[in-house]
Amino acid sequence: MSTATLSQTDQNKRRQYRRLVFLTWFLTLDLIMFGAFVRLTDSGLGCPDWPGCYGKVTPIGAMADIRLAEEIMPDGPVTVAKAWIEMLHRYVAVILGMMIIGIMMMAWRWRDIIGRTPWLATVIFVAVCVQGAFGAWTVTLKLMPIIVTIHLLGGMGLLALLTWLAARERPYLPVSIDRHRFKPWVAFGLVLLFIQIGLGGWVSTNYAALACMDFPTCGGQWIPPMDFQGGFSLIRGLGELPSGEAISQLALVAIHWVHRNFAWVVFAYLGTLVWLLHRDAGLRGPCHLVVVLLVAQFFTGLTTIFFEWPLLIAVLHNGGAAGLTIAMVTLLVRVTGMQPAQVRAAQVPQFA
Repeated sequence: MSTATLSQTDQNKRRQYRRLVFLTWFLTLDLIMFGAFVRLTDSGLGCPDWPGCYGKVTPIGAMADIRLAEEIMPDGPVTVAKAWIEMLHRYVAVILGMMIIGIMMMAWRWRDIIGRTPWLATVIFVAVCVQGAFGAWTVTLKLMPIIVTIHLLGGMGLLALLTWLAARERPYLPVSIDRHRFKPWVAFGLVLLFIQIGLGGWVSTNYAALACMDFPTCGGQWIPPMDFQGGFSLIRGLGELPSGEAISQLALVAIHWVHRNFAWVVFAYLGTLVWLLHRDAGLRGPCHLVVVLLVAQFFTGLTTIFFEWPLLIAVLHNGGAAGLTIAMVTLLVRVTGMQPAQVRAAQVPQFA
């Protein structure tokens, strides 16, 4: 259905839908950045129960319990500041969930006006429900590394789905038909990126960011002694091996070393891919963004080592991964040839 055939009321509905999609996409990116702040400030157990804080809606009502926990362990996981950080993250997540419900309802009710199948919006709704469950398990299972890492990947996956939803609503310059053959290569690049994000999450949740304090070697060696079995044992508690013993330095080195070296694979693949695609005007924007973010990731990664993991840089490193996810999904949408329904119907490209 082209824009010209829509009534003013229907055009307003389409605009409302698009605005909500883009606002939800932006809030998801913000929530991922804030989630990194929660993780890196050790605030994940600031309120050690779920969904409330010691059974209260806000930390204000739980202040007596929080103060008591803080007196018993002044440097422990529960403090007033950490409780507020954790609960603010939960409040924003609830708002995000409500916005996604709104998108799904609009997608079904106005599907003829929007000109898209509502199933992607429905998948996003299911994804945010699953993400909420993992958010609860992150707390109730006391920051179990595999749960925290899956929660991070789930957030990035939700961002990818919302980027897909938003990107196909934004017109772009036509893409050469021969570029469509790169679709599997872009999809594979996205898979590699998610593997690297998962490895980065594993580094973060196991506090292995400072396991190697030099670069490009690790402890002065290209291949240092490592405990891969201990480092990549998935079902275990935070800071523990499956046996219950404390995780060893060799296991932390293995975690860090794998993430650092797999980054070269991702850099080489994505760099080559965008070099092949950037000549196409419709792909140039996201290709340039990939290059900028790859360079930024390299420098923020180095900075976390040499400046011993400063909070701002670590959060930005996480944000760079989110930015790369956005850029790669946008590339995938464009090489697939998805254009807004009104552009396809009119068969006249409208450029943003």
